[in-house]
Amino acid sequence: MKTINSSNKRIAKNTFYLYLRMFLAMLVALYTSRIVLDVLGVNDYGVYTIVGGVIALFGFFNSSMTATTQRFLSFEIGIGDEASLKKTFNATLNIHISIAILIFILAETIGLWFVSNKLNIPSDRLDAIHWVYQFSILSFLVGVLQVPYNALIISRERMGVYAVMSIADVILKLVVVYILVIYKMDKLILYSFLQFTVVLVIALSYRYYCYRNLKESRYLFHFDKKLYKSLASFSGWSLFGNAAAIGRAQGSNILLNLFFGTVLNAAYGITMQVQGAVSVFVTNFQTAFNPQIVKTFAANEPHKSLLLIFQSSRFSFFLMLLIASPILMNIDFILELWLEAPPDYTSLFVKLTLINLMVDCISGPLIIGAQATGRIKWYQIIIGTFILLCVPISYLILKFYPYPEIVFIVIIIINLLALFFRVFFLQKIMNLKVKLFFKEVLFKISLVALASVILAYFLRYWLVFDNRIWTLIVTSLIISIINIALVFLLGLKKTEKKMIINFIKSKI
Repeated sequence: MKTINSSNKRIAKNTFYLYLRMFLAMLVALYTSRIVLDVLGVNDYGVYTIVGGVIALFGFFNSSMTATTQRFLSFEIGIGDEASLKKTFNATLNIHISIAILIFILAETIGLWFVSNKLNIPSDRLDAIHWVYQFSILSFLVGVLQVPYNALIISRERMGVYAVMSIADVILKLVVVYILVIYKMDKLILYSFLQFTVVLVIALSYRYYCYRNLKESRYLFHFDKKLYKSLASFSGWSLFGNAAAIGRAQGSNILLNLFFGTVLNAAYGITMQVQGAVSVFVTNFQTAFNPQIVKTFAANEPHKSLLLIFQSSRFSFFLMLLIASPILMNIDFILELWLEAPPDYTSLFVKLTLINLMVDCISGPLIIGAQATGRIKWYQIIIGTFILLCVPISYLILKFYPYPEIVFIVIIIINLLALFFRVFFLQKIMNLKVKLFFKEVLFKISLVALASVILAYFLRYWLVFDNRIWTLIVTSLIISIINIALVFLLGLKKTEKKMIINFIKSKI
């Protein structure tokens, strides 16, 4: 019991630091995105989104190693082998250097050809687009080389570092907006250069912290054939799944460009801004849980690991519901307030994306559970295939029914199917009790979600004031209170309710 309580306290502390980081980043992101959209204009903003998306397509190499790095570092810390931890870190760093070289070659050949010849972009912006492309490559490569350092900080659960670094990131992004407004030159090129500068400065700051405080991060070349083989095997199977995820995200963006042009890419870019701002609430929450899921499994405590997976899945959905409900009820006014004149389809894209996030957030802890076991071959093959099907299915439907929302609807349906497959896979590889998961997770969140949707529907039409800001404030406040009550009454177990009541009593 003491071990569980100490883990919960550590998770709570880390969650606090991550949320402090999130609020700073989110406020600045929402503010700066409005200024950037205004300064660049809809077409240039759409160009920036689609060009950056092409670079991200090559990121599936990096994404597979990100999951591998996080898993292996957390596993070694869970075992308590410091010497092996140092070897693992250096091995992952060597692999990421190789990945950076490979991505650079692909981006400067296949990627450059695709941008120059296949994208639906204004011909008078070709010179600027090539500058944007080059700075996007540099930014991406810096991010690739930074992965082992960030993974080590998360595995060591030094979440306070993220809060401190976010202050620097916030200041730099505000400086970027200021420079973008006052300097009279090609704004698209300037913005790309400044974004690269921010990425580089923050990456160097993280690296300096690791060098001074985490001795295992100091580079020392070491070749262990068995270790590299384990990393290659795990990342190899992760490669397909991550390629599918990135292919779906950026493939959807490219489909919108091919069928509808850069204006829809601007709407997609704004939607991704909202997705990033909203999903970070749950991502931070899960980031605090994830190392504990892997470490407890590594310490031969699978029951505790499954308990953390159940809790994280359930609480992740409740958290997403609390955040998404007020936005869904008032999205049109929020977009007008934020952007004044949002691109066409932005409102619909945001609504569908929020629904998808509520489905997808349940899967996050299941993914970490699968990674903890190391038995991911068939898991990645089946789930990756499902995810990758989103793009060809969307393409075929768009050929006959050219409605841009089709892209998001297909993603939601595929994610629902993938969720159920993940549950049944964990039954095989981690002895997860499917009936218990349906009872303690899916049944409870379904009850809360259904009650919330019904009540929100009536609130949306009953509480309408002449002043739209008052409507936003009142409806958001009431639906939040209702959702908190629903989560407490229908979503929590008896032990969790008792713990909350005892905590409140101790503070009164």
